[in-house]
Amino acid sequence: MRRPLYQVDAFTSQLFAGNPAAVCPLDEWIPESLMQSIAAENNLSETAFIVAGSDAYAIRWFTPTSEIELCGHATLASGYVLLDHLKCVEGDRVAFDSRERGRLEVFRHGGRLALDFPSLPASPCDLSDTLESLLGHRPVETLESTNYLAVYENEAVVKAIRPDFEAMKQFATHGVIITAPGDDVDFVSRFFVPSFGINEDPATGAAHCTLTPYWAKRLGRRVLRGHQTSQRGGDFYCEDRGDRVTIAGDCRLYMEAEIEVE
Repeated sequence: MRRPLYQVDAFTSQLFAGNPAAVCPLDEWIPESLMQSIAAENNLSETAFIVAGSDAYAIRWFTPTSEIELCGHATLASGYVLLDHLKCVEGDRVAFDSRERGRLEVFRHGGRLALDFPSLPASPCDLSDTLESLLGHRPVETLESTNYLAVYENEAVVKAIRPDFEAMKQFATHGVIITAPGDDVDFVSRFFVPSFGINEDPATGAAHCTLTPYWAKRLGRRVLRGHQTSQRGGDFYCEDRGDRVTIAGDCRLYMEAEIEVE
């Protein structure tokens, strides 16, 4: 079996920044074990597999070690491949049906591509001691959604955090988002999820499903700009829309290839 494979840097306007994702269009679903093997071979934080349907593409996402229920940057990359690179979708919007999170969309938005994703607001939780032991610095606020959220005083603290990844693996299957007010943007963040084989994700769309409602409420504004302060960095243009969020960013194609598997 030969299939095309695209590698795209998402949430960046520059190559070698943002979050690299692989996008693998399929004619029909292949065995889950084979998709997992392809994702492991790609060794990127996520590989998206997409299959065309009557009015949407079905989409699934795999890290090098497991399937996940939601991924922002690989969905944005998939929309980029279909809308901007292959130009095989009419109009300015493409829909994706996910197994756990329902209908998702990528659409053109102010010169960028944007995700229409569910809002995943976080609620306060009492994990300051635990997260301090994992992150090496006590948060000023801790919350929980699909991931844990640790809030810090300023951008310098977020950049200085050095997590204990081995301890974090034992803690929970949740990821840990850390965030603070930004120096030049509304907020900065980092995201750690070692239990899924990713110590630090470079630029995480799904984390902004939680960051967007948090900062919209705290700052009293619906439209926000965020920056993920990983080594590669990522830029996010967010809007809080109640039960949905818009998360916009740029994409750059790095590689177009063909894979051959039995």
